[in-house]
Amino acid sequence: MSGPTTAQSGQGSNYEYVIARVRSRRSSLFDDDDYRKLVRMGTGEIARFMEDTEYETEMNALGARHSGVDLIEYALNRNLAKHFDDLLDWSEGRLYDYVARYLRKFDAWNVKTVLRGLYSGVDSSDVEDDLIRAGEFEDRRIEALLNAGSVEDVVELLDDTIFGEGLAAAYEVYEETETLVPLENAVDRAFYETLLEGLPDNPEIDSPTGLYVEFLTAEVDFRNLRNALRLARSGADLDPSEYYIEGGKLFDEDSLAQLATNVEGLVSRVRESTYADDLDAALDALAEADNLIEFERALDAALLEYADKLSNRYPLSVCPVFSYILAKEREVDNIRAIARGREAGLGPDEIEQELVIL
Repeated sequence: MSGPTTAQSGQGSNYEYVIARVRSRRSSLFDDDDYRKLVRMGTGEIARFMEDTEYETEMNALGARHSGVDLIEYALNRNLAKHFDDLLDWSEGRLYDYVARYLRKFDAWNVKTVLRGLYSGVDSSDVEDDLIRAGEFEDRRIEALLNAGSVEDVVELLDDTIFGEGLAAAYEVYEETETLVPLENAVDRAFYETLLEGLPDNPEIDSPTGLYVEFLTAEVDFRNLRNALRLARSGADLDPSEYYIEGGKLFDEDSLAQLATNVEGLVSRVRESTYADDLDAALDALAEADNLIEFERALDAALLEYADKLSNRYPLSVCPVFSYILAKEREVDNIRAIARGREAGLGPDEIEQELVIL
């Protein structure tokens, strides 16, 4: 094997070892044919199918206490947390820092899930089923969030976290508008600002930091695009510039504010950007279906494909690690959607529309 490239070197990171482990794990992920089999199974059959896969340990450990969709959900979340804990255990140096920062996305997910549950009046046990304990929050904090009696309580409980300042400011807007958009966006902004904190604006392109920044720049752009469309469709009297997340290259604050009320202009901007090829299918889905949910799924698929493209271009970098994280999330989300859909009596074609399939 040749000596380390620029993309491999630096700060005691063990890219080769971690990427070898990640490739092995990725080879065991479900493929699209597996999803097409699962959509035709009942929940009991799905559970038995999972027992013959790498979910066997979790299914056996939880099978005595849970059944049906509950068993599948708990097994999925426990397995996801295990895999991402392993990632942290394997990683060293700067690579560990990159992975640890990125996995805070699950803290953000859990905060938004709790807020949505309280807003919708969902039972805390149902909210708990959707939590993914793969971030930095300890079980004690998660339990406190689950036991919160109001949205205001959640904001106060997170005062000492990276989300505290933004949520406190957004809570006033939430009270005025009675929509969760300000709070959810405050959580996303806090996550991405922390993720990008201290990174150079123009790092060397094929350096570890440069590849990390390139991936995150795309994710911020995709998030801003998603937020702009949500605001355009919400009908709420909200200032789009207040929901701009810094760190992308596709929009600035002013252009996002202008395009958030002009879906056709927004789509044209993306078609003229460096993401045009990657987002072609997503934009077609939006144009054809005029359906924001379908577009968001297509956007998720596009981000996965973009991460895979970076992984192939720079095989010994942080990109294959992030690509694996996204692929593992996709697997868990798809299996959960299939199990819930079957329990709700949906047909295979209806469920397939809910999946992110490349």
